[in-house]
Amino acid sequence: MKHFTAYIDEAGDEGLGKLASGSIGGQSRWFVLGACIVNHDGDLKLPAWKDAIIARFPNKQRRDLHFRDLKHDQKVVVSQEIAKLPIGACVVMSHKATLIGTKYEAIYKRKGHLYNYLLRWMLERITFILERESLPEPACLKIVFSRRASTDYQKMKDYLYLIKNEREMFTPIRRIRWNVLNIEDIVVENHSKWAGLQIADCITSAYFSAVEPNIYGNYEPTYATLLKEKLLTTNGVSLNWGLTPVPSLGGCRADDRQYAFLQSHR
Repeated sequence: MKHFTAYIDEAGDEGLGKLASGSIGGQSRWFVLGACIVNHDGDLKLPAWKDAIIARFPNKQRRDLHFRDLKHDQKVVVSQEIAKLPIGACVVMSHKATLIGTKYEAIYKRKGHLYNYLLRWMLERITFILERESLPEPACLKIVFSRRASTDYQKMKDYLYLIKNEREMFTPIRRIRWNVLNIEDIVVENHSKWAGLQIADCITSAYFSAVEPNIYGNYEPTYATLLKEKLLTTNGVSLNWGLTPVPSLGGCRADDRQYAFLQSHR
């Protein structure tokens, strides 16, 4: 059996109350989940890989990576270094503006609902690709989440069991490969103590920066573009596999710059 671990982090927030607009503050317009995926050998090497990245910044006081605390030049270097690592990445991003004023708004205003829904999309893709790439051997996936005070992890597991037991009111287009994922193997750890979570933070934040406007209305796709080759693919295409906008590219109401960035992953 081939063993894999997916370290998962998020960027932005789930709030749908008042979305940020230009220099006017508010909740993030996008909510992004990102994963760093490694095989067993890679998992053992993650601490050394993280230390080697931090060694690029000899004056850095803290010994953990937190993407938002880095300067632009440092973010570029971190992205370049992660791009060299034998890892996989999977990113799912929701443009929350598409939920405002719809019949789904009340549902996704509920605590944890948007997070769990994006997680479902992510696990459908990761487990499918790991199952395929591991053949003829079976694959086994362990999930490690970065701890969030606002997340009820038991409700998350309950939601996954509901999916697994086929108790949903609709038939999904894709499915999670339950032969790859054991729900009870899901664990939650502190970001500062796990190298894999720190790498996942950098991947997630890089893609968040590519679509979330800053106070000037600008995006920074440089970091994500450097990480593009790490995304999971099918037939050489990462869009809707390693990078998935929710709704789809045609319905996510991306502006021209965001659309060009997403389109580049076809």
